[in-house]
Amino acid sequence: MKNLNRKNLNLEKLQPVKVIQFGEGNFLRAFIDHAFQELNDTVDFNAGIAVVQPIENGMVNMLNDQEGLYTLFMKGLSKGQEVQEKKLITNLVSGINPYTNFNDYLALAKEEELQFIISNTTESGIAYVSTDSPEMQPPSSYPAKLTVLLHERFKHFGGNKTKGLAIIPCELINYNADTLKEIILKYSNDWNLGDNFITWINESNSFHNTLVDRIVPGYPRAEIDEYNKQLDYTDNLIVSAETFFLWVIEGGEDLKAKLPFDKTNLDVKIVADMQPYRTRKVRILNGAHTAMVPFSLMYGNETVKETVDNDFTGAFINKAIFDEINETIDMDKKELDLFAEDVLDRFRNPFIKHNLSSIALNSISKFKVRVLPSILGYISKFGKVPANLTFSFACLIRFYQGTWNGNALPVDDSKEITDEFKAIWSNDTAKAVQQTLSNTEFWDEDLTAVKGLSEAIVLAINEINDNGIEEGFKNYLKSFESVTL
Repeated sequence: MKNLNRKNLNLEKLQPVKVIQFGEGNFLRAFIDHAFQELNDTVDFNAGIAVVQPIENGMVNMLNDQEGLYTLFMKGLSKGQEVQEKKLITNLVSGINPYTNFNDYLALAKEEELQFIISNTTESGIAYVSTDSPEMQPPSSYPAKLTVLLHERFKHFGGNKTKGLAIIPCELINYNADTLKEIILKYSNDWNLGDNFITWINESNSFHNTLVDRIVPGYPRAEIDEYNKQLDYTDNLIVSAETFFLWVIEGGEDLKAKLPFDKTNLDVKIVADMQPYRTRKVRILNGAHTAMVPFSLMYGNETVKETVDNDFTGAFINKAIFDEINETIDMDKKELDLFAEDVLDRFRNPFIKHNLSSIALNSISKFKVRVLPSILGYISKFGKVPANLTFSFACLIRFYQGTWNGNALPVDDSKEITDEFKAIWSNDTAKAVQQTLSNTEFWDEDLTAVKGLSEAIVLAINEINDNGIEEGFKNYLKSFESVTL
């Protein structure tokens, strides 16, 4: 079997560096590099990517050993049908470790055709580190490294306004670009880099908040032999991902012109405000995940796929999404329903085993952010509590009792919260519900003030305890309307 290199594949001509990418991990290789590969293949975008290793220990050397080449396998469901694709990614033209080759890192600032900075340095990567300084080679934090690079570009091109960059972070924090820009400006002031440089940052560069969405299992170690059989070369950097792809970027017509994703098949949305899309993802995808965990585990399922495939639990989740969650989001209903259908396809993906126990971590805080706004939004809109989400809330509270049918439940939360629930569940159901809902440390408000919520949850937990999840839910529905109106 031949080695994976550019000579063997007749790919020796490199594209000019138009993108600097901070991060070389599985997600960026399965998401960003795939996106720019599609631009190159579809509209001859001719963009090469220089990858910067953001921490001292990384895998740039492995990338360089394969001359930036690797295979992306995508597997999933689309409209209920299995889809499998593979794609050779060829647009990584260099990999640089600034800890060992700092001058090569600075040289990137001088690239004539450079247009974009992309990053995914984990949620903790966009942070201000007070001990960073411009003399360090390199500074420790990603924002400090980027400030040094931008200052080098500013100096090299004499503050040329046309040499500014579009900076598009992909870290999973809200307002990621706004936060990054704020830290860069702080370093610029702390390091006395000058008013002209700060003006250039503000006026010649653009910062774009983003939302990224794709499940990337990464290197398929357990099935690697099956993957290798599909190749006629040796690839040590195979990466696997689901077929679903969504990238929402805040920007205007100028960014759309720079990034003509509308001419590809990828779902890249360049919009004035990404917050509705973030709300959609958090409420539907993350909210459905969180709502199903206690309910489905106590029913007897182990995975997300089992949950949506089961006649009872699948119907429950469908109704919670389409009739309750989607009714509370201020977006086009048809668009929300299409997104929800894609979410359910992702949940059914036979190529990804997603254990419910693995998403039980910190369920209280997740429920507050992901599900509670849908419950409160539904109440505000319709004047009554939503049946399925409220039953899910009851399952959550019952789940934190810690055992079910004599077996331990996979409760995974802080000691403070688990200790609180030990005290809460020393009481009867009505008192336990009252103490849980009134705990403002959990919900940032006293939920006992929400008309009908306490009564519905007490009813649900009593039915769960007496009759189990399925029969208990059926009985709960019979009495639900009279309790909540």
